[in-house]
Amino acid sequence: MNPLYGSGSPRHEEPWARFSSWLECVCVVTFDLELGQAIELVYPQDVKLTEKEKTSICYLSFPDSYSGCIGDTQFSFRLRQSVGRRASRFREDVYNREAPPTLQTEASHFFGYVYFRQVKDVSVKRGYFQKSLVLVSRLPYTHLFHSLLQIVAPEFFEKLEPCLEAVCNGIDQWPPPVPGLTLNLPVMGVVLQVRIPSKTDKPGSPVRQAAGETPTLLPTIHELDLFKCFQSVLIHLQMFWELMLLGEPVVVIAPSPAVSSETVLALISSISPLKFCCDFRPYFTIHDNEFREFTTRTQAPPNVVLGVTNPFFIKTFQNWPHVVRLGEIKMAAGDLPKQVKVKKLSKLKTLDTKPGIYTAFKTFLHKDKILIKRLLKGIQRKRPSEVQSAILRRHLLELTQSFIIPLERYMASLMPLQRSVTPWKTPPQVRPFSQDEFMSTLDHAGPQLTSVLKGDWMGLYRKFFRSPNFDGWYRHRHKEMTQKLESLHLEVICDAELMSWTKDKSEVEIVDLIQKLREKMNKARRQQLQMKDGVLEKLDAFINSIMSSLPEDLQTVLSTR
Repeated sequence: MNPLYGSGSPRHEEPWARFSSWLECVCVVTFDLELGQAIELVYPQDVKLTEKEKTSICYLSFPDSYSGCIGDTQFSFRLRQSVGRRASRFREDVYNREAPPTLQTEASHFFGYVYFRQVKDVSVKRGYFQKSLVLVSRLPYTHLFHSLLQIVAPEFFEKLEPCLEAVCNGIDQWPPPVPGLTLNLPVMGVVLQVRIPSKTDKPGSPVRQAAGETPTLLPTIHELDLFKCFQSVLIHLQMFWELMLLGEPVVVIAPSPAVSSETVLALISSISPLKFCCDFRPYFTIHDNEFREFTTRTQAPPNVVLGVTNPFFIKTFQNWPHVVRLGEIKMAAGDLPKQVKVKKLSKLKTLDTKPGIYTAFKTFLHKDKILIKRLLKGIQRKRPSEVQSAILRRHLLELTQSFIIPLERYMASLMPLQRSVTPWKTPPQVRPFSQDEFMSTLDHAGPQLTSVLKGDWMGLYRKFFRSPNFDGWYRHRHKEMTQKLESLHLEVICDAELMSWTKDKSEVEIVDLIQKLREKMNKARRQQLQMKDGVLEKLDAFINSIMSSLPEDLQTVLSTR
């Protein structure tokens, strides 16, 4: 039985159950001479998008006029869902429990994956055919969905709605995305083979093709070409990693939605496997519902990373502490692409502001000059971009792990000893996190054990404690540890001599025990807590055995609760 479908056959689930485990819907957005951008089609047709969501999708699915995108363009956006939207039909709680934190679905946001086409067409009044095919999903599977669009969109622009209907019906036959499984996903005569990452995966482990299979293997469902994304800012990689780790407000002004969205997504992925817990918008426009919220000058800028293309934003974001202006990439044979420079915020004044990183931020750690030399050598030797990206990803992973391991080690020390969990008492609580106590561990168990980078690690930790990323990490770990204590408590109750305990107890005490046990067991089932095999079944048998010895009126009362 597939856990994502619950009990029963998946074919008896509500319509589009399999489709909705991957996508919320597919939208076609076109340019209407009178209405501007307008949604032409939504599939499946019974999907309910609010007017606010439709308006946002319309504006976010087209490059603005400053981008000058001719031909085919692919990019991504992230959209806040309307308040009060009902929960997805997809069993997200089950998926999220097994997925890595960075790939979990979000309750409050959709991702949009766009394939936009603009070509000359004399039959259209404006002289151009302009249309976007948009996949709307709760899953951050950037590489998978853009690969899917590359297969589907060209065909769709030729055959239109019948093609889209066939594709959606095909996706509704796909198995759901179960973390840890390798899946074959057929679409339009192509079979995409993907592996859904699991939280138990070792970070950085490669994807291997299943023996005997000949589909198109996607080596990743979510990773980007980091070298391509960071090629003009490689010498500032340390600064960007620290800005993301600390959840600082950053705006990226790029020449196109493709560069904007890839850069923002690459930035937030740079602290993986740590989950980026702040808001981020890979592509953002002045028509966005949150434009006023993000650009108000009456309060400090929010913890958000924005990707924009409209130069108007330069004036709007002058009070933001970190503004990255990217230009067109200029490649020089055998050399690093031209690197943007760090500039003073005061120079951020006009719409034709030159490319640069406008910030007063000073990094806590020193740059890794060895990494830059290694990448430069790769360029000179014409090393493939995917190999350069793998070097970058490994460097960032090791840097993040060096930072997180001391936190994980200290957090583990806050867990009560297993022998302190006894059957007749409420389980002990996780000890509170003391920043001072943690800092005192760094001398003998700090990041210097795994990283050669020098600098003010303690200052970096102090600032990290004030960031949403620390709050998100701590809440997640605390919840996991609390659930582990609940599991241990049920296990020791199961191993206790429950029958002998009940011999000299009154009916009231026995009924109270049964009710409390049932409450704990129901909670464990809802949360699908991990514990030894047979614990819940043994406790169910004990409850049934005890109930049979009670008077019939009490049995009736307990059986109806």
